[in-house]
Amino acid sequence: MALSPQGTVSVETLDVSDPDPPEASSFPEPEAEHHTDIILLGSSEPSELSSPASPGPSRELIAYEVKVNERNIEDICICCGSFQVHTQHPLFEGGMCAPCKDKFLGRLFLYDDDGYQSYCSVCCSGDTLLICENPDCTRCYCFECVDTLVGPGTSGRVQAVSNWVCFLCLPFPRSGLLRRRKKWRGWLKAFCDGESENTLETYKTVPVWKREPVRVLSLFGDIRNELTSLGFLEPGSDPGRLKHLEDATDVVRRDVEGWGPFDLVYGSTPPVGHACDHPPVWYLLQFHRVLQYARPRPARQQPFFWMFVDNLVLTQEDRTVATRFLEADPVTIQDICGRTIQNVNAVHVWSNIPAVRSSKHSALVSQEALSSLAQDRRRMKPPAQGPAKLVKNCFLPLREYFKCFSTGLTSSL
Repeated sequence: MALSPQGTVSVETLDVSDPDPPEASSFPEPEAEHHTDIILLGSSEPSELSSPASPGPSRELIAYEVKVNERNIEDICICCGSFQVHTQHPLFEGGMCAPCKDKFLGRLFLYDDDGYQSYCSVCCSGDTLLICENPDCTRCYCFECVDTLVGPGTSGRVQAVSNWVCFLCLPFPRSGLLRRRKKWRGWLKAFCDGESENTLETYKTVPVWKREPVRVLSLFGDIRNELTSLGFLEPGSDPGRLKHLEDATDVVRRDVEGWGPFDLVYGSTPPVGHACDHPPVWYLLQFHRVLQYARPRPARQQPFFWMFVDNLVLTQEDRTVATRFLEADPVTIQDICGRTIQNVNAVHVWSNIPAVRSSKHSALVSQEALSSLAQDRRRMKPPAQGPAKLVKNCFLPLREYFKCFSTGLTSSL
């Protein structure tokens, strides 16, 4: 990843008036909006897109078609240049073909260990990425998108700037051909709800100035260290922001409502090798019961997330029960330290956090191998990483919804 020199800015993502988002089945027509073309990075030269060259292969056609042939950019996939448009891009004005739509849905909420998104916010691809230096933003943009849509050579000029802020954080809506959609948060929610095959609702992301500290209920597995390392909890902060319970047998609705409200409910089966007083399925059933107590009332349109992690101790029948009760399909998250099955650590996860539903977590080893691993664990030394550490990065998309404190993840987060 190409990191700009260290530096921070105080620019916040603009989303001043953000009414109810569009319905999932349709997207709003772009509203008339006064705008000014800007020259990025203080350049005194006009945009090179004003006199585009002859059409070249692939995405170079975008500028030619818009500037010369006067084609509406909504009729071109801004991710690859295809004219076979399936839908509209949720963040920027422009179309999106079906293959790029699928890629976008599978990758947008993936994050790297440094706390930044793994792929370009325009095309959800890219080998070398430019990161936004706004401390409240984690978005990246690939060289090809920047040079194609903003202007040739723009990526090089961005690299020379220490305090670059991205196209969703700039106070100006337009940079070359790349124009931020008005009320893009509503567009993104409608896009995910309307185009995804997953039945779980996607919550609209929250502007920086509206984000509050996350309130967590953790059942059977303490995730304080993981959330603190990601910046969601301050070291030594008010313990009321995280309530941890090892036993939920006597917990009733009145207890949960008194401790809450909560924004995130986490639960897990015990790691293999740990003594426990209950069969594995007990942890699932208790989690489901307490989760119903913690859910916000339907009238409250607040983001609410949950996650249940099975450390490969539930039977196939138990996992079927979990899928039915939690109304979500499980994914398998794996950490492979070598090429042999003995070096694999894996968990099954049910969750409504967008990253968990990403294509990144498709099976890397067969279910038969995972079953064999679960049996071997009873004879093996427990894996170095527990279930909470294995799913740690899945919490990173919550940065779009809740306040984050300083952390050592990156120089600017």
